[in-house]
Amino acid sequence: MQKKQQALFTYQFFVLCLSTALFSASFNMIIPELPNFLTDLGGEDYKGLIIGLFTLTAGLSRPLSGKLTDTIGRIPVMVVGTLVCVVASLFYPFVLTVSAFLALRLFHGFSTGFKPTATTTYVADIVPSSRVGEAMGILGISMNFGASIAPPVGSYLTLLWSIDAMFYISSGLAVISVLLLIGLKETHQEKQPVKWSSFKITLKDVYDPTAIAPGIVTVFTYAGFGVMLTIVPDQSTYVGLENKGMFFTVFTIASITSRLFAGKTSDIYGPIPVMKIAATVIALGMIIMGMATTPLTLMIGSGVLGFAAGMNSPAVFAWAIDRCNPKHRGRAMATVYIALEIGIGMGAVISAWIYNNDYDRFDITFFTFAGLALISPIYLQFIFKDKTDLSKLQS
Repeated sequence: MQKKQQALFTYQFFVLCLSTALFSASFNMIIPELPNFLTDLGGEDYKGLIIGLFTLTAGLSRPLSGKLTDTIGRIPVMVVGTLVCVVASLFYPFVLTVSAFLALRLFHGFSTGFKPTATTTYVADIVPSSRVGEAMGILGISMNFGASIAPPVGSYLTLLWSIDAMFYISSGLAVISVLLLIGLKETHQEKQPVKWSSFKITLKDVYDPTAIAPGIVTVFTYAGFGVMLTIVPDQSTYVGLENKGMFFTVFTIASITSRLFAGKTSDIYGPIPVMKIAATVIALGMIIMGMATTPLTLMIGSGVLGFAAGMNSPAVFAWAIDRCNPKHRGRAMATVYIALEIGIGMGAVISAWIYNNDYDRFDITFFTFAGLALISPIYLQFIFKDKTDLSKLQS
């Protein structure tokens, strides 16, 4: 698609970022309280599935969301993904069993399977190609802004009123996000009407070959995020941090700080050097987390991890966009997000298994994932050789 606008900060971009922040706030608001919620239902041993199941359906739905983004348009896919958040949050208060909770987490995962795929594709449509990294950084700031504000607010609302009230407010935020999307102009110029064949997934819809390398980097750098989502609430209790959401607030503020310059740095020097540095810093953050025994050390680890994540994400997505055929942007974004969900899900499940509800195992859990993070710069430095004819992969 030929870009008509050369400005980055357009009305469309601003509204999309605002909708993204509200969407992020909706599903992140509930995360710090879900481990206790599941424990009260008698499902303490299933904490790893809180994130694992969510990422499972998110990942499985990516090929479909990528295909629909490239066929019926970006806006409908974003709307559907956000509506899932509306419905899921409304149903949490009515969950009475562990199996019902796990089923709802499966359903809730469709939200991030659809919305971010179409959102990043939409951004690539409306921003200048020379500023994609910067745009992805700002979009990430929007996502992280919602993620930073919402968790402590969710915990506060739970303490002030009830966890049910917090769920309803989460749903309300998603409603506002949908309303904002409805006012945006569709950017896909060759969109097709919805038909049964739109939902038929073939092997070529599952992944985009040009996004395999960005996907490999994504798996190993996002595994640590699954660890944080799964065991940091317990670690916060262990070190004496009463408001569990504060960890995620520090993480996100640090991420926002690095995104302010990391995306532009990626546009200037290229994404690969930025990704190498970011992955190394992620490993350092994991080591600090493994050594944390006080709230201060935990917050330092959170800040280091957040700063690294803010560097890594814009570079990965800019790299994927640079490599893909514009006609298949949705498929390429879906491929990277599949890798993201694999990484987060792997981190959630494996960390829960290593940790095993034993406070003495925080160190070995984080040290393990520090090692996994270092696979990414090793791959980029010694294994990845970009001598492939991209024109063949882009077809």
